[in-house]
Amino acid sequence: MTDLPRFLVDADACPVREEIIRVAGRLGLSVVLVTNGSRPIRPPGVPFVRLVVVSEGADKADDWIADEATPVDVCLTADIPLAARCLAKGAFALSFKGKPWTEDNIGSALAGRELSRHLREVGTITGGPAPMAAADRSRFLNALDTMAQAALRRARG
Repeated sequence: MTDLPRFLVDADACPVREEIIRVAGRLGLSVVLVTNGSRPIRPPGVPFVRLVVVSEGADKADDWIADEATPVDVCLTADIPLAARCLAKGAFALSFKGKPWTEDNIGSALAGRELSRHLREVGTITGGPAPMAAADRSRFLNALDTMAQAALRRARG
């Protein structure tokens, strides 16, 4: 048997940290909260959660997560390029709103992200994603449980 899955969390802007910790505790998995320290994150004080503070700078937390990701880990992020990097390492990836990232959908998501960036630059669109809703949290919890179960099956070989 290989190592148990971990939840690798892009924690700086994560709106579902409590939900992740609750699911990990129920399933006996570990959580790694990765931050560059730009937003204070208080460690939850439970033994299966580790806080990793990387040096400040663009993509330092993403680099740490992508470097650490293994095929049994679940990467939790709103960052589409980070999700793509984790998928390339064979890991699972899930958005904070419960969208599973897969090899089948990550390419179009990256293209859409680039198009949105361009439209913001030329002033065609403004603003960011819609705020988190109760339905998003519910969808996230269901998707996280499903993905964690798949990661556990993979870990058991």
